[in-house]
Amino acid sequence: MKGMKKSLTEECLYLDFSHQIEGCIFPLHTSVTLFLLSYCDCKSFKVCFVLTRESTDIPLLQNVLSSDVEIQVISRQELPSIVQNCCLPAVGEKPDNFCRAGLAVVLRHIIQKSYEADPSKKEILELLGFKKTCLKACAEVSQWTRLCELTIPLAIENFLKESSDQHPTIPAEIRQLEKKLSEPVRVHNDDKLRRLKLKQQEAAGAGPPLAKEKAMSQVHSQETSKGLESSSKSLELKVAFSKLTVQDEPATTNREPSHIRKAKASDLPPLEHVFAEGLYFTLADIVLLPCIHHFLLIICKKLSEKLVEFPLLSAWYQRIQEVPGVKTAASHCGIHFLHLPELLSTSNEQHPNLNEVPGVEEQNDPSFIGGPRPTMTKLMEKGIEVMFSPHPCPTWTLDWNSLPAAVSPKEGKMSCDRALRKQQQLNNLVYVVTNQAKPGDRIVDFCSGGGHVGIVLAYTLPSCQVILIENKELSLIRAKKRSDDLGLSNIWFIQANMEYFTGMFNIGVALHACGVATDMVIEYCIKTRASFVTCPCCYGFIQNTSKFNFPKSEQFKKTLSYKEHMILCRFADQTAVQLPPERRLIGKQCMCLVDLDRARAAGERGYFAQVISMEPESCSPKNNMIVGVPT
Repeated sequence: MKGMKKSLTEECLYLDFSHQIEGCIFPLHTSVTLFLLSYCDCKSFKVCFVLTRESTDIPLLQNVLSSDVEIQVISRQELPSIVQNCCLPAVGEKPDNFCRAGLAVVLRHIIQKSYEADPSKKEILELLGFKKTCLKACAEVSQWTRLCELTIPLAIENFLKESSDQHPTIPAEIRQLEKKLSEPVRVHNDDKLRRLKLKQQEAAGAGPPLAKEKAMSQVHSQETSKGLESSSKSLELKVAFSKLTVQDEPATTNREPSHIRKAKASDLPPLEHVFAEGLYFTLADIVLLPCIHHFLLIICKKLSEKLVEFPLLSAWYQRIQEVPGVKTAASHCGIHFLHLPELLSTSNEQHPNLNEVPGVEEQNDPSFIGGPRPTMTKLMEKGIEVMFSPHPCPTWTLDWNSLPAAVSPKEGKMSCDRALRKQQQLNNLVYVVTNQAKPGDRIVDFCSGGGHVGIVLAYTLPSCQVILIENKELSLIRAKKRSDDLGLSNIWFIQANMEYFTGMFNIGVALHACGVATDMVIEYCIKTRASFVTCPCCYGFIQNTSKFNFPKSEQFKKTLSYKEHMILCRFADQTAVQLPPERRLIGKQCMCLVDLDRARAAGERGYFAQVISMEPESCSPKNNMIVGVPT
């Protein structure tokens, strides 16, 4: 018990609290976090509710947490400084220089801590899904994370606010989720399970070996909302619930008939969703349950005729209740499940196109010509040529030999050659930043990884506050250890996707931020009117997102289509030293043009922006810097 008491004060979980209506705690991010705490029976955190307004519902909050959990109610001003600079929910660690922020990051951390407290609860770790990647990708690049973490909770909150109207509008995001549940499942042993499904359908008399559509509809109508009680469960249900009921998965040792073994993958029946991400109960289901429950409450009260439009969502909602521990956790959180009528999906109508990513052009653009040369020629005809600004001081270097060992990239246990190249990269970034920084400035190292940039800056600029933001926990923990060895007191560590950092800063830095992460950093800096020093990477991962499209600058938009710009991005990645010199040269030129578009887009928003080639160029195949200063 002494050890448990110590762990209670080790980390503090900060949750927004606005108000409570019919068991629903607002904002919904807080409801979701409380539901996970209850499901995991987690007692590892001291819980602080942060008031967003005066509330009279405080006594009710104790009812949704274990009596062993310490609860405190505070104002925003009472938050530790590092947490004040982040969106909630957040988890703060003593001595208040390490913080985890954002719903997905915090929920994943709660799962890890719950499992560490009791390793026998393997089902808790299973919530993180295959290879522990559930909701790990940031919302900017993953439409699924964006839907679960951001758009559905916000859409349901707005729907609940509108519910006083006679006919509130059903959110498009809910229709998108219904569509998602109709899509075939993709799992790592996909082919094996689909052959088993074909065998099961034949055994059930579903018709000729590959008459899959009829068989699928029969299986689906049998399984809908019958959960564990079903006497004729589909293969998907058997596989899904085998993990939850600690049974073996369906026997697969019997050799399938020859025609099933040899059937083409395209002829195999698709797997159907059991849970939100496919066959297995994951964190995504935990996130969606409180949201969908409160949505269905309003639907049943005011728009009951609309329920038939969501047969898959209704089936999912009823199936979730059969997961061991869910009903108990839900009742602790004031969620009392509805009994929905059985709905069968008989409609073949197409769902509307609800893709979030705008601006992707059709593949049949008649004016499109492949390869980088025609695209580069097209730009040249409009006066846009490969052009680097001169390096401000190509020979400048830190005196690495006089710096403590923990400052050097060699601490990261990399090879001598790689450590030298990393030092050369840091020379370039540190020179530009130190020439811009003033005492008292805040410098943010975005996508900081193990802290190679941030730690050097914190050590060499003791009068500045340096903040490392990274969504990979292990990388940030390594950075903190190096910082602790150096005794740095001017450094913060925030595990979060960058959009959850809300603080003001003066300079943003990013070394090899992949794909659109570079654009996110530049965008964030522009909104804050901060200078930026970025070194892009992984140009092939660039794509249109919910926040910006490519090309970005007006001059490039008038000249290139999205598809032509993507050709530049694709060839910009061909700069590896193993490639022939001519090919590397074209890659470098494409890289410059992509970054020139980024720089000119910043220029159109009041920045003096340049593309500079790092010195020596051999320090990295991705050796461009985009430097921007607000004018």
